[in-house]
Amino acid sequence: MDILSLQDAFVVCVKPVGVDSEHDMPKVLSGALGGAIWPVHRLDKNVGGVMVYARTKAAAALLSTAVQNGSMMKEYVAVVHGIVPEEGTWTDYLWKDSSKNKVFVVKRLRKGVKEATLSFRRLASYEDTSLVAVRLHTGRSHQIRVQFASRKHPLIGDTKYGERDLLVKTPRLYACKLSFPFAGETYTFESYPEWGNV
Repeated sequence: MDILSLQDAFVVCVKPVGVDSEHDMPKVLSGALGGAIWPVHRLDKNVGGVMVYARTKAAAALLSTAVQNGSMMKEYVAVVHGIVPEEGTWTDYLWKDSSKNKVFVVKRLRKGVKEATLSFRRLASYEDTSLVAVRLHTGRSHQIRVQFASRKHPLIGDTKYGERDLLVKTPRLYACKLSFPFAGETYTFESYPEWGNV
């Protein structure tokens, strides 16, 4: 596991694909660093990338506040089917079917439905695929995967939301950049997968 920053109050690391961010990662970090570890945000198990974990209860409260008020900025890289526009911002209403652990775009706001907004830039394209940089303005479950799939641009490797090519077993999605305020300073960390660095 790659540790990007180790502070008294928090640790920033690269979560590997296949590791649960809310339960397994705190155990792994606690075993490696000692002491308690508090998760403050999440990342799908089949997605890797940059995450921050608190090492004190006070830090957990501050970082959780940053998540809630939108001052923690998360950026991703993804490879999707088709050629997307050069840039754009999408807002949708998302509803999660917890029994199937699947999210759907719906037409109107109602109970259990949440508004979801992201912006993106196309970094490169090759044949019938696009490499995109995505910034989340809301943190909804499966948000990037669902919003792109609903526009006929499913992520490469994402069989849950429309991918049919089984050569890639996990979604081509990676949390590449994390920025957050803490104790009067702003911290920014970046990491890129081999397939997502232009």
